[in-house]
Amino acid sequence: QVQLVQSGGGLVQAGGSLRLSCAASGRAMSTYAMGWFRQAPGKEREFAAAISWSGGKTTYADSVKGRFTISRDNAKNTLYLQMNSLKPEDTAVYYCAAARNPYYDNTEYGYWGQGTQVTVSS
Repeated sequence: QVQLVQSGGGLVQAGGSLRLSCAASGRAMSTYAMGWFRQAPGKEREFAAAISWSGGKTTYADSVKGRFTISRDNAKNTLYLQMNSLKPEDTAVYYCAAARNPYYDNTEYGYWGQGTQVTVSS
């Protein structure tokens, strides 16, 4: 079992930055990949970024590539999402998730954080 508790988020102007955090407990964090997803009003949840168990591999959605950075600190049991150059279209509820495997390729995400609102004003 994995429990995920998110923090961060809020309201920021376009072009600004925010950092999201996701604290994990339960199973050792070094045994699973993790990801960030987001859901905008009226839209389906979409993938934003993922990171392998060690942090050695990352992948991003085209919409956030070059602006967002996913990272993890297994010693602190924490996942991060640094969001720079934010745009109004980045407005969404952001969710962290823990995968069932050490790598994010073709994996299921079985555990989810509670979600945190990110609002970017124009």
